[in-house]
Amino acid sequence: MSKLQLSLGCCDYDRTRALFDGRVAIEGCDVVPLALHPEEIFHRAFNGHEFDVCELSLSSHTVMTARGQTDYVAIPAFVSRVFRHSGIYIRTDRGIDRPEALRGKKIGVPEYQITANVWIRGMLQDDYGVKVNEVHWRRGGVEQPGREERAPLQLPPDIDLQQIPNTETLSSLLESGELDAVFSAKAPSCFTRGAPNVGLLFPKFKDVERSYFERTRIFPIMHVVGIRRSLVEKHPWLPVSVFKAFVEAKRLAMEELAQIGHLYASLPWGVAEYHESRALMGDDFWSYGLDANRHVLETFTRYHHEQGLSPRQVAPEELFHPTVLNLSKN
Repeated sequence: MSKLQLSLGCCDYDRTRALFDGRVAIEGCDVVPLALHPEEIFHRAFNGHEFDVCELSLSSHTVMTARGQTDYVAIPAFVSRVFRHSGIYIRTDRGIDRPEALRGKKIGVPEYQITANVWIRGMLQDDYGVKVNEVHWRRGGVEQPGREERAPLQLPPDIDLQQIPNTETLSSLLESGELDAVFSAKAPSCFTRGAPNVGLLFPKFKDVERSYFERTRIFPIMHVVGIRRSLVEKHPWLPVSVFKAFVEAKRLAMEELAQIGHLYASLPWGVAEYHESRALMGDDFWSYGLDANRHVLETFTRYHHEQGLSPRQVAPEELFHPTVLNLSKN
């Protein structure tokens, strides 16, 4: 019996690398892996459904789940997780010396709906009382003009979201002072090359993020893994097989991070950092599965609804295929 042929679009992270180099297989499948940048994957998956299995934006998947329009079925393999206090870039000449000073400011976002910005806005509201309707949002490409939302939005009328001119970028407007801040997963080039009066709201972001985790026990989830819905309907065993493969690939990555005899990562104290992370966040600090991440997902879907991106708060169970939520145990 021939195996199912699958295309895989995913970033080549340490936690997915075993799927690319063949050390981990998806049961019953021959996989053609494509190592791509997440933004390219999202664009191609959303517009053309090009991949059988792929990395998906948690926010976009939540948007489409709330609308009942999902072309991909997700599994709770969270291949990207990032604390986002580091993603707030500000003009340092506007008196923005604390998060509350962002009220009334013009803030650039590459897309209102991207997952990183949902987390940033939610954190600002929960921890500092800065509400989404107290800011003027300006949307556009960070480095390339003309970027718009991946999926059309219908935001409440009290949220001010406007497109910047298609000849401009967020980085150039932050540098010129036409924007007061930019929220972005990627550092704008004006920051990386040290443009005057451009800096971070949280210069010592690691300390702030550690404190945030200690208070909330939240390690923000950015991306999930999706499987083409038409394939799942034809092969109902597929979600569990894909999930098991991603779990095993992550397990191998963590083994390598802990290896001190020869370093897999090009960081002199990477092993020490690995053990420090486990001491702070738990042995399985990069956990997959719903149960261990329910509080993270519930917080995210609440933010998503409060920010006008979904008409109701989506339950975490709705985001994933049911077969991966009740796996057999040894």
